[in-house]
Amino acid sequence: MKAWQHLRTILHHKKMVREGCFRVGLYRQGIMHDWSKYTPVEFLVGAKYYQGDKSPNNIERQEKGYSGAWLHHKGRNKHHLEYWIDYSMKDGRMAGMRMPQKYVVEMFIDRISASKNYQKERYTDKSPLLYYQKGKDHYMMHEDTRKLLEKLLRMLAEKGEDYVYRYIRVKVLKNRRKGFRHVRR
Repeated sequence: MKAWQHLRTILHHKKMVREGCFRVGLYRQGIMHDWSKYTPVEFLVGAKYYQGDKSPNNIERQEKGYSGAWLHHKGRNKHHLEYWIDYSMKDGRMAGMRMPQKYVVEMFIDRISASKNYQKERYTDKSPLLYYQKGKDHYMMHEDTRKLLEKLLRMLAEKGEDYVYRYIRVKVLKNRRKGFRHVRR
């Protein structure tokens, strides 16, 4: 029963991310989002620890002290900021590398979809920002990546999904083939 519920949660989440990615023109990312969740190392953990209102990886983490499913997932999905952690050329310490804009946008859409999936009718356009703010001091993220993500989350909270998706399509992704250029206020 839990395996079926977990699969339904994955499928619903992927559907929401796909719809969001399609709205901004990221068709390939919308289709390929989170395919690693179907691998045994991720799916079996998700089915075993399924709760319905929070990530099963947190339950695995509590039990084992780490989440093998999460370690597998973040290493294969470029829309996770943890994928982009590497040694800095400046000082040799671990640091967040600048994420290409298309992955920052997918991360943003992923956060909206996860919030909707877990919060259901309690979701508001402020939910992804509030969730981000709870943990942002622990995130190892490049400053440009942080600025763009926070800008999109604030814009969502203040102006809604239609506005921010239009902004992403017209202002953020319009120039994505020109490198890592981030739109500033």
